[in-house]
Amino acid sequence: MLPRELFRKDPERIRHMLRSRHTEAPLDRLLEADRQWRDLLTTLEDLKARRNTGSKEIGLLFKDGKRDEAEARKASMSRLGDEIKDLEERTSGLEQEVETLELTIPNLLDAEVPEGANEDDNKEIRRWGDPRSFDFSCQAHWDLGPALGILDFERAAKLAGARFAVLRGPGAALERALISFMLDTHTREHGYTEVLTPYMVNSTSLQGTGQLPKFADDLFHIEGHDLYLIPTAEVPVTNLHRDETLDESVIPLRYCAFTPCFRAEAGSHGRDVRGLIRQHQFHKVELVQLTTPGTASDALEQLTGHAEVILQRLELPYRVMTLCSGDVGFSAAKTYDIEVWLPGQDRYREISSCSSFSNFQARRAHLRYRPAEGGKARLLHTVNGSGLAVGRTLVAVLENFQQPDGSVVVPEVLRPYMGGLELIEPTREA
Repeated sequence: MLPRELFRKDPERIRHMLRSRHTEAPLDRLLEADRQWRDLLTTLEDLKARRNTGSKEIGLLFKDGKRDEAEARKASMSRLGDEIKDLEERTSGLEQEVETLELTIPNLLDAEVPEGANEDDNKEIRRWGDPRSFDFSCQAHWDLGPALGILDFERAAKLAGARFAVLRGPGAALERALISFMLDTHTREHGYTEVLTPYMVNSTSLQGTGQLPKFADDLFHIEGHDLYLIPTAEVPVTNLHRDETLDESVIPLRYCAFTPCFRAEAGSHGRDVRGLIRQHQFHKVELVQLTTPGTASDALEQLTGHAEVILQRLELPYRVMTLCSGDVGFSAAKTYDIEVWLPGQDRYREISSCSSFSNFQARRAHLRYRPAEGGKARLLHTVNGSGLAVGRTLVAVLENFQQPDGSVVVPEVLRPYMGGLELIEPTREA
């Protein structure tokens, strides 16, 4: 959420941001509602002052024995009270409207974000590894996995419908190995504290990180409860310290969490309908850092590097893209996408999105810290990213390490997590 003073003092800065993002928001209505609310508030305060003065005068009239005059003034004060009550209701309604509209305005963009309309305008800033050359026709994972007997889309559809998958045998073991490898690397080498959070959160948590109210259609709501299935561990982890003021001595805080993630994919009709790329339920290891304003930029670079380490050790070629203004997410100020090479699709695909949010989420979630030198509490800055999306990493392993006979070599760093297994070969399917 942006500071209210910014709307009032520099609305053109917000208009410029909206144009850069190539998006629309109810800014004009927000400005008008805020103006009306402040005008009514001034009128309301004046009326309350008149009522207070009148009440004192009525008391003096009774004291002086001027009962008839006092009763007449009481009737006038009663009408004034009705007017005040009406204004209080109107003022409250406008205040609620302003607060709701504020939540629909996206974050300001970092000055380093390049201009652009959509993903076609994103800029590549580096790449690692060379795509492998195959002397055979390589398969996409949606063909390779079922042939190996480790991916079952048909039975998943029987259980839950489209955009689900069942992993079997070595496929399930590979997913579990990836999760453990990622968590071990981030906790033992990168300084993150692992947390295991609820997989459901309340609406206040989703509002804090920016999913609500704008992206309600992409969430799974638990009917009859103020609970939603989490779309990403970013939500519960960032909200761990909601409504808290932390000592600067404990900053930065670095958390990592493995969770399932649940997304309705409301705007994805017809996109990635095959395979594991776009699922209603998937696993992800999330990295979150709570930082001070002066260290947030370095934290984003560091966190992105931590995600890259996973791909490097898996020997998976990738590139890092900086997102243009029209492709940066609602809450983010700056974003790097890490895209892994998928030979079965002959293209790079996103496997991690790493973003800095300035104090946008912190203002919504009331995340503050107390400076070491003393003084007023300040808003934290938040940074997060995938380290990595597990299902997409499994896809990358299958497609990049496939062999001419349809088997898949297990990356060396994963073998200790899979009982020393070196090769995934076709299994007899039940």
